[in-house]
Amino acid sequence: MRRILIFILLAVTATASARNHSKVGKSLERHDSLIAYWDFGTKERSLKAKGCVEELVLRAKSEDVKPEFVDEGKARSLYFDGGDYLYIPYKQTGSLNVSSNAVTVVARVKWTRGKIGFVAGMWDEYANGGMRQYGLFISLPHYNGKNQVCGHISRTGRPTPPFPYSIDYSASAQEVPDGEWCTVAFTYDGKYIRSYFNGEFEAREPELIHHTKGFEGYPEGLVQSKNPYYFPDGIGDNGSDFTVGAVFVKGKIGNHFRGNISWLAIYDRALTDSEISQLSGIQ
Repeated sequence: MRRILIFILLAVTATASARNHSKVGKSLERHDSLIAYWDFGTKERSLKAKGCVEELVLRAKSEDVKPEFVDEGKARSLYFDGGDYLYIPYKQTGSLNVSSNAVTVVARVKWTRGKIGFVAGMWDEYANGGMRQYGLFISLPHYNGKNQVCGHISRTGRPTPPFPYSIDYSASAQEVPDGEWCTVAFTYDGKYIRSYFNGEFEAREPELIHHTKGFEGYPEGLVQSKNPYYFPDGIGDNGSDFTVGAVFVKGKIGNHFRGNISWLAIYDRALTDSEISQLSGIQ
């Protein structure tokens, strides 16, 4: 009898989760500032974006190196093994190449802790000295973002002077757990980058940023707040592809995300705290 009750409970939970996924998914598609929404939890197992006027289809580099659709009961997602990724070539990115100097990237993920994990965006740290634009990362430890939600923005595409890497990212106060479903997001309004975990924004007090001591103008290091992160420079159009699950770094694809992504959405403005909170309701 106990096994039967457990089975019924799991079935009801999965059904409720699927209904909630569908309900919130529809609200995602109807959003007035939506650029693209990928639902990896559908039966169709599609890589084509919804809610957009353009044909935005993610592609794998090859049949041998591509993420797999997986089922966990009625919960479906796309699984990245730490060596695969998806992309859209720069010339086909359309509205993903945002021109408004504002953007929101939000996704439902189950991340396996380890190295840096890139979720999605237009980000290339290698070609032409750097073609960075915007990107949602999990765990950027070099500048105080270890195991945290990080929203990265670049105007020039290059490293941030006088440092060797781009430092211009927000980092959530909360850490992303290992192997648990959660919603990760960042917004940029042209002035501040904000990182969110499970729909909540938590500010961070100004702090000494690691690896900044001894650089020109910063003999004692740089002190700043990582959330929100002040960055009034805007987003550059620097020629990068749109990628999901990895970016180009050090001459090859890297910063692989390892884990599951259930859905992913991109907007052409900074969503409000309440809007981010609402989107975190999707399971």
